[in-house]
Amino acid sequence: MFDIIKYYWRWLATVFSFIIFGVGGVLLPIIALPILYCVPATALIREERAHAVIHHTFRFYIAMMRRLGVLSYDIEGESKLKNAQLILANHPSLIDVVFLIALVPNANCVVKGRLAKNVFTRGSIRTAGYIINDNNEHVIEMAAEAFLKGHALIVFPEGTRSTPEEKLTLKRGAANIAIRAKAEITTVLIECKPATLTKSDPWYKIPKTKAHFKIQVKDKIDVRSYLAEGPPSVAARKLTADLTDYFNTELILND
Repeated sequence: MFDIIKYYWRWLATVFSFIIFGVGGVLLPIIALPILYCVPATALIREERAHAVIHHTFRFYIAMMRRLGVLSYDIEGESKLKNAQLILANHPSLIDVVFLIALVPNANCVVKGRLAKNVFTRGSIRTAGYIINDNNEHVIEMAAEAFLKGHALIVFPEGTRSTPEEKLTLKRGAANIAIRAKAEITTVLIECKPATLTKSDPWYKIPKTKAHFKIQVKDKIDVRSYLAEGPPSVAARKLTADLTDYFNTELILND
C-alpha cells in the first residue's frame, strides 16, 4: 500500500515538475530579457548573464525534483568541468541537458532547430545565444566562436537520446567540432536506473521505483594526436570511432 502511495506521489510530482518547466520556459525570457537589455552591456556580457540565469534556474530545478522525490542523483568529478571546452555526454534521458547546464555556469549548447521554435524553449535558447544545429559548417564556426568567448560547449554526440540496453552509435559532428576547432574534450557518463524519460517513453510514464542518475565527469581527452591522422575528415572519423568504443566500454564497466 505504501509503495502505491509513493508511486502516485512521484507521478504527481513529475507532472508538477513538467508544469514548472513549461511555465518557467515561457516566463524566464519575458522576465529576464527586459532586464538583460535594459542594463547597459555588450552582447557577450548579456549572453554570459543569460547563461548564469539559466544555470542557477536549472540547478534549483534539479534540487527541487530531488526534494519532491521525483529522482535522486550522484555526481562524481564535478571539479573537472572547470575550464572545460567541449563536453561530450551520452544521452539516456530527456533531462540530461538540464543536469549538465546546472553543473556548468558558462555552458553553451548545440540544440536541434525544432527546439528554437518550441514555445517553451525558444526564449531561453535565443537569450543565451545557444547554437542551432541547422548546418554543419555553421555549427563548427559558431562552436569555435564559443570557445574564444570562454564558453563550455555541451554536445550529445549520438544526436538523439540513447536506446536503453543498446550500444551507442555516435555521429561525426562532435568529432568534427573537436578536430576543426582544436578543442579539448571532457567526457561525461550519465546512467539512469531504472530508465526514465527515454525517447520511446512519454514523459508521464514513470518507473515503478525512483530513478537514480549517476553522473561521472572523466579526465580530459587531448585531440592533438588526431590532427596527425591526415585531413580533418579522416581525423574526425578516427576520433568518432575511438569515442564510440570509449563510451560503450565505460558504460559497460559501470554496470
